Amino acid sequence: MSIVETMPMQTATAAPSPAQPDFAAIKAKQQATWASGDFAVIGVTLQIVGESLAEAVDVRAGEHVLDVAAGNGNATLAAARRFAHVTSTDYVPELLAKGATRAKAEGLIVTYRVADIEDLPFADASFDVVLSTFGAMFAPRHARTANEMLRVVRPGGRIGLANWTPEGFIGQLFKVIGAHLPPPAGLSSPALWGTEPHMAELFGTQAVEICCERKHFNFRYASAAHWIQVFRDYYGPTHKAFAALDQAGQAKLEADITALLERLNVAGPASLVVPAEYAEVVITKH
Repeated sequence: MSIVETMPMQTATAAPSPAQPDFAAIKAKQQATWASGDFAVIGVTLQIVGESLAEAVDVRAGEHVLDVAAGNGNATLAAARRFAHVTSTDYVPELLAKGATRAKAEGLIVTYRVADIEDLPFADASFDVVLSTFGAMFAPRHARTANEMLRVVRPGGRIGLANWTPEGFIGQLFKVIGAHLPPPAGLSSPALWGTEPHMAELFGTQAVEICCERKHFNFRYASAAHWIQVFRDYYGPTHKAFAALDQAGQAKLEADITALLERLNVAGPASLVVPAEYAEVVITKH
């Protein structure tokens, strides 16, 4: 069974200065993007990443674990299967609802709470472990996101992250989409979270140890056309990107993504297997 809690989002009221991006507007747009489509269709295929991360962080029975930007709950379920006390959070309620359905189907006890990773509604040192699989990296303010995770984990606790790398398939996909629809000015690339220097910059002053291991997740689909159709229909960022373009722009974006998929495909003409590099990061707090 699952326990579902919700709370209003906390939004900054101060107007942004001309020198910085309008983070409130950016976050509102991000929420709408991730709520579009049906991320769970794709998210469940990434479950193996959550299991690997739970092992890397050494999640233990009885520990208090927080999954931030949890999406449909891959790391959440992995930790709950290891008999931890898990709180799963995201700022998109629709994604948490999908996660709650999955937990209920497995008979897992999980607390679900709507929360913004940049302003977590938890006291300092509340958790033994904080996890995020391909979630924290998309928050617009990197330092603030890292500081919130560090704040809510206890001294000696661990933070486990799975982040796409700039060089990997998803990092290259970001660049392809960005060439058609440039991201908001003034924001750092999410793919920086997949680099060791950025992890050291964000977490190093409060970390005893930062371990980064490059790993691969294999996207397995029938063909490049199949991958594009699934991601166009269900994956919020791709869904919104195609919707924002006219017919000619959509055709060009589809051609560019197809070329990327076919270049990275290791399965031959009969199928599609595209290895996507990511960084599995484990940070131990002072």
